Amino acid sequence: MAIKHRINGQGAGRRQPLRGLRIVTLAVNVPVPVAASRLCKLGATVVKIEPPGGDPLETKHCPEWYKDLVRGQQVIRLDLKEHKNRTRLDSFLAKSDLLLTSTRLDSLRRLSLGWKGLHSKFPRLSHVALLGHPAPRQDLAGHDLTYQARLGLVTPPNMPTTLWADLAAAESVFSAALILLLSPRRSPTGVFEQVTIEEATRRFAAPLHYGLTALGGVFGGGLPEYNLYRASDGWVAVSAMEPRFLTRLQEDLELPSMESEQLASAFSARTAAEWEQWAVGRDIPLAAVR
Repeated sequence: MAIKHRINGQGAGRRQPLRGLRIVTLAVNVPVPVAASRLCKLGATVVKIEPPGGDPLETKHCPEWYKDLVRGQQVIRLDLKEHKNRTRLDSFLAKSDLLLTSTRLDSLRRLSLGWKGLHSKFPRLSHVALLGHPAPRQDLAGHDLTYQARLGLVTPPNMPTTLWADLAAAESVFSAALILLLSPRRSPTGVFEQVTIEEATRRFAAPLHYGLTALGGVFGGGLPEYNLYRASDGWVAVSAMEPRFLTRLQEDLELPSMESEQLASAFSARTAAEWEQWAVGRDIPLAAVR
């Protein structure tokens, strides 16, 4: 039996260029739901079809975030292996502009949702499919942690501080969806677009691969004015990159030069909160590390 609910909350007064457009998403977990949430906030009508057990983000991992992500969407739980529920999905697809998925292509074909059959049945429907890896490794299993690990974004034994791969993929899905929905040369017939988490994460990893954020790189501790320093009770982050910030920082700290050792000695004298307040009054980009 389908379980249906709607969570209100599209922001009143916001620009909504997608108003009047309809989206069906079959995706659970993080990447596509994040993208669907942003599309919903831009005015699209979003119907989220979940499996009978629901979305693991709600049932196992983080119900608070799930609630925020599905706000304003119609959420329905359907077992798509049952004919009557598959027929119900078709009724939504028939009046929609875009389908979002994060399922392997073979699995979609087994559900009669392969692009060839889908396009034949619903010619105006476009489809953005999120996969893990590009061909020929499209069926290689993975999650956020493994994508980050393969691209050098993990520093053991520390776990990543956020879901970089998932959020990078969300940006790619969101961008692909906007292009399909808002292109001034939009085709009257649907278009299939494939996005991979690996390629999206690789773009986010570019600063590391070009050496900017590598250990000792320009943004990896190699610049005294862009670095982390111990305060008396924690740490401060300093990013005085522009000459005016750099000059102001040096003058107000009364330092003969901007060497890391001198900055470290100066920042050790006060608490992180005190340094943050000090910097705000001087328009210097510095923040306490929470």
